Amino acid sequence: MEMHEIIRQRRTEQGMSQADLAARVGVDKRQIRRYESGDTQPTLSVGKAIARALGITLDQLAGEESHRLDLSGQWWASWQTSMQGQEVITAQEVLFRQQGELIHVETITRGIDVEEGGYMWRGELRLWDNEILMGWYAAADGAVRSKGTMYFVLHPHGVSMKGRWVGLSYDGEIMTGWGAIGKNEEDARALIEELKRDPAAAKALETAMS
Repeated sequence: MEMHEIIRQRRTEQGMSQADLAARVGVDKRQIRRYESGDTQPTLSVGKAIARALGITLDQLAGEESHRLDLSGQWWASWQTSMQGQEVITAQEVLFRQQGELIHVETITRGIDVEEGGYMWRGELRLWDNEILMGWYAAADGAVRSKGTMYFVLHPHGVSMKGRWVGLSYDGEIMTGWGAIGKNEEDARALIEELKRDPAAAKALETAMS
């Protein structure tokens, strides 16, 4: 694909208008229109800004073939946690913005009420060999102190991921639980139940929590 086609396609996939992209890049909307029509190409500095706004690398913007999975977009995340000693399974929408191997993550919905332990958060994941995602998270709600690490094993086709979080939670400084991310809420919750039913996985989690 040519650069102008990539800009148009990625902008559309991200749900952005030409005006939205122009605002993020810091250029006039008419300039974005010229880039997408192929009448002109952006300078290096503008190209970097466009790639950053679209969640891709400069190489990808230039049309270079890449075998790296692109996980950008909206997902559903489900988490096994606890509050006052009782298991809580949450589910919330999250947004992935991928730039090369780095994925910026932020929640779109809270999932459950604040009183029940729900909170908004943000974080980063790094993709390793199209197989593993590792990173961190931190609460975005000022009154919530939760923060920690995330580890996921990616489905070979990139349609879901299963793993675990470890970090500061309501019930302690070092807590852990299963985590799963899917294309919809039902898939994400089903993956959590699958992990809970797996004897080997359950034993590993019990050992990690002891």
